[in-house]
Amino acid sequence: MGKLKTHKGAAKRFKITASGKVKRPKAYKGHLTAKKSPTRKRNLRKSTVAYKADAKKVKRVLNK
Repeated sequence: MGKLKTHKGAAKRFKITASGKVKRPKAYKGHLTAKKSPTRKRNLRKSTVAYKADAKKVKRVLNK
């Protein structure tokens, strides 16, 4: 069997931490930001850790 290819869309969006968790950017900051408060927009800049069930799927497409 040949080598598995990394899903490039996922590779650009997710990173694996040293402890094996999946880091992901927060949603809802792409557009319609005029109505969101500055505090909310500032908090959306930070990344967060994906849920365990989702992390399993992400790791599979990243071949980790």
